[in-house]
Amino acid sequence: MAVQKRFIAGAICPRCAQMDRIRSWEQNGIRYRDCVSCDFFEQAAIEDDAHDELETRVNREREEQRTDTIQTVRILDPKGR
Repeated sequence: MAVQKRFIAGAICPRCAQMDRIRSWEQNGIRYRDCVSCDFFEQAAIEDDAHDELETRVNREREEQRTDTIQTVRILDPKGR
């Protein structure tokens, strides 16, 4: 059975710096990545343990929003009562 290799959208090769050239696939408990433009190749064991989410601009902003204090809104009467 052939292993299906998938391109990683937006990934930049750490060796040649070309975008959208990295492929990824898994086989026998090992995750592989390679670049179709240069000789970059990497392999890493797949761990079953759940890891913390990598910090990104998006999830950092979500965390900052959670820590904001709650403020009440006061509605002003336009007639000045």
